[in-house]
Amino acid sequence: MDTTVKLKPGERIDDLQCNGYQIIQNPQKFCFGMDAVLLSSFAKLGKLENVLDMGTGTGVLPILLSAKTQAAHFEALEIQEESADMARRSVMLNQLQNRIHITTGDLTAASSLFGKHTFDAVVTNPPYMNDRHGLKNPDLPKAIARHEIFCTLEDVIRESSNVLKPKKSLYMVHRPFRLAEIFRIMSKYRMEPKRMCLVHPYVYKEPNMVLIEAVRDGNPMLKIEPPVIVYERPDVYTKQLLEQYKSMNE
Repeated sequence: MDTTVKLKPGERIDDLQCNGYQIIQNPQKFCFGMDAVLLSSFAKLGKLENVLDMGTGTGVLPILLSAKTQAAHFEALEIQEESADMARRSVMLNQLQNRIHITTGDLTAASSLFGKHTFDAVVTNPPYMNDRHGLKNPDLPKAIARHEIFCTLEDVIRESSNVLKPKKSLYMVHRPFRLAEIFRIMSKYRMEPKRMCLVHPYVYKEPNMVLIEAVRDGNPMLKIEPPVIVYERPDVYTKQLLEQYKSMNE
């Protein structure tokens, strides 16, 4: 770890429990959640692949994926400079500058920034809510992370299709209530859903997350994977979830 990395007021260093890596976060702004951890386990990145994380926040996905996969390089795009700065310092903290690069920029212009058909994979944990889905958080950084303020679901899927090479994959976590919309937009931009996994907070609760892999110009065939159950009871993770954490440390 790079002990020369400085924290700013309100920030803290959290242990990712993965390869000894840590992340800088400000709990008053926005901290990563279970969705990012599950997506990092769901994504199947090949050896030496060039990967784009669209809307990286504080950089949790590329840091976790750099521990778990043999992907060669991660380009992480984030529109909020404050979050991008934390992500850069987390990359330095973990001495991952040779694998992860943080760019401050707008994901709606990702293909203009990086060029078309330049990535082997895209990962994204985008805002889940549009203007019709509840009240926006009055705190702007949290609102930007959760609501479609600077980008829409269509922006995310369109730009993923634009930057991906043919037959390469997008890995996304989202909300099940938007699945019909997700599939419709994916079809519009030649992204074929290939794998899907529903995530339930408890075995008796309806799913509150969905993990999707879609392939650019892929053939039609969707595999539904066994669901993930997060909690056995309040504050107690299931054995299934703990195995996913364990696999990240192997």
